[in-house]
Parts: sequence; structure tokens; C-alpha cells
Amino acid sequence: MFSRRIVAARPLARAVIPAAARPRPHFTQIRTALTHAEQAELADPNQNGGYINPPAEKHGNRDPYGDYWDKQERRNYGEPCHEDHDILGVLSLHDYNHFTPQWGFVLMGTFIASVFGLCAAVSAVYPDKLSAPKTYPDGLEAELGGKRALLARKPGEGW
Repeated sequence: MFSRRIVAARPLARAVIPAAARPRPHFTQIRTALTHAEQAELADPNQNGGYINPPAEKHGNRDPYGDYWDKQERRNYGEPCHEDHDILGVLSLHDYNHFTPQWGFVLMGTFIASVFGLCAAVSAVYPDKLSAPKTYPDGLEAELGGKRALLARKPGEGW
């Protein structure tokens, strides 16, 4: 039963025929007769009912000495609010515009170069050996096994 279904489905028939040779439908669907409501819906993808949405401008960036009806929000009477007014208002978080990204990369690169420069300067003058070697009475000969002890290095090899 299952093998009949596989044979009847003919999965390779469409794979063998190239896409250009396949028959195409002879109709196309074009929406030409739109109502006024449908045109308004297509023109307003934010679905805010045709409300005039002004450009997104933070009110904190406006002139603080301008003559506004609402001095705190820097807004005039009857001025339409943006949909994201809670984000764009004066009391929202301020924009970080102290540095441009390019100047930030310059500052970060300067910091990294100065840290590596400091590390190189310290490694150039940092002593790798003790300034005064330790001295022991009798050279620690008895503690290291005496005269018959095996040497870890061949005679003549230095440190």
C-alpha cells in the first residue's frame, strides 16, 4: 500500500522538468479597485487610524529658550505628538551625543596602545634576575647530597 503511494506521487517528475518549461498560470492578481479605507490602510502601515505622525524628534534636543506653550515639555498647544512620545519627551533618557563613534574608536585605540606601551616599557626595565644572589655557608654541599651526589647538569654548562 505504501509503495503504491510512493509510485503514485511521482516526486521526481517535477524535479526532472526545469522550472522554465513548466506551465504557468495565465492570470495575475492586481488590486486596482481599492476603497478609500483600503488606500488609507496601505498608506498607514503603523495602523494609527490616519493620525498625523510627526517626525521622531526628541524634545530635549529642541531650543530650551524657545517660546513654547508647555515650557517643560517644549511643546506648543495643538502640536501633534509622536506615537513614541513617552520615549521622545524631555523627561526621557537623554541622547548620548558627547562623542561620535569615530572619536570613540580613536580614544579606545589610544587607551589600548598606551596600556601595551606601558607593558613594553615595564618589561624592558624589569629585572629578570635577583639583584644580589643568596649566599649559603659551605655552598649547601651537605644539604644537596655531598660530593658524591649526581649533578643535574653537566660540568661546564652554566645557567
